[in-house]
Amino acid sequence: MNIWLVSKYASPPKYAKVPPRLFLLGREMVKKGHKVSLITSDSNQFANIPHSKNTYNDEIEDGVSIKWIKTKKYKKSASKERVLSWFDFEIKMFRMKLKNMDKPDVVIISSLSIFSIIYGYYLKKKYKSFLVFEIRDIWPLTMTEEGGFSKWHPLVLFIGMIEKFGYRKADLIVGTMPKLDSHIETILGYSKPFFCSPLGFDIEKYADENLLEDNPFLKYKIKEKTIIGYAGSMGVTNALDTYINTIKLMGNKKNIFFIILGSGALKESFEEQLKTYDNVFFLPRIKQSQIKYFLEICDVLYLSTQDSKVWDYGQSMNKVVEYMLASKPIVATYTGFPSMINEANCGMFAKTNSPEDLKEILLKYVNMTNKERVEIGKKGKDWIFKNRTYNKLAEEYLNAINKFNR
Repeated sequence: MNIWLVSKYASPPKYAKVPPRLFLLGREMVKKGHKVSLITSDSNQFANIPHSKNTYNDEIEDGVSIKWIKTKKYKKSASKERVLSWFDFEIKMFRMKLKNMDKPDVVIISSLSIFSIIYGYYLKKKYKSFLVFEIRDIWPLTMTEEGGFSKWHPLVLFIGMIEKFGYRKADLIVGTMPKLDSHIETILGYSKPFFCSPLGFDIEKYADENLLEDNPFLKYKIKEKTIIGYAGSMGVTNALDTYINTIKLMGNKKNIFFIILGSGALKESFEEQLKTYDNVFFLPRIKQSQIKYFLEICDVLYLSTQDSKVWDYGQSMNKVVEYMLASKPIVATYTGFPSMINEANCGMFAKTNSPEDLKEILLKYVNMTNKERVEIGKKGKDWIFKNRTYNKLAEEYLNAINKFNR
């Protein structure tokens, strides 16, 4: 098949700061004999794409033909400039000449930008292509649940119309979260062909690698102490208050050491709150490629989420993938639809707003032997290697397309 992938935020690995899921899926599809073209933009806060004077730029990487479009830049994720950048991308796609591109058999539109489904529908009608609408973030639900928008805000209403349009016109809807189909049925009032394609990992970056060699974080490894680690942002949406209050509740326990790695608007506040605790250490944000080395020195890994209807449909987070690859027990404050951690039996979920519950679960792992923790962590790594390599995910994706494209 000739497959077109369209997503504003799908930078190839040499530019991306985070694992570029859509590109990696496309690369594996190429390996399976398909022709893949990726249409994306240079306006991506998670990538360093070189400046170009040209609006349309072409290159090939790992067999994937890439056309990246020069679009309006923005500095803040929650800003009108970001939305304007979406519109800029959509307009320039419609202006793009398609003469030199082979007719697509399949068009995969991956949000964000959710507006790209309009261009996808145009391609479907023009080429009689099979249209896949892929949802990685449920907009506008994320805006109202986590962004503080009113459900009557004009932008929320408009995006809601686009969402419904996409669900109606797509031949197949793909979600990275396992229960998105129930959300789709709520929006449409009827079911649609659905397939879950979660986040995975690039096996080439993990195979036959001894992380303990030249690990720059080994100096933080403390004998006879259980290290509980967190790696990520420290903003309002990261919901770390429960964790911070749990640390206070647990006190200066001599056999536990907390390391909190990352940056964010609330970091200074957290440092101030915990300044009298000598078993807590804050580390600055590091490169994505270094996170696996930090995770290696930890004994237990912590993950936080806030209460949100978004999680009712399940999660598929890069952080969960990274944590499971680290082969460590995971404790997550999460009350949504359970997946991955419970499937692999490599950790536990705690109530999102209960420091007492989180304390009890953390102490359970602290009181285990190191051998017991290693065995639990290994379950997570074994599960992720079995179920979430991009080679396997691409094969499942293609099978789903073939199943419904008849």
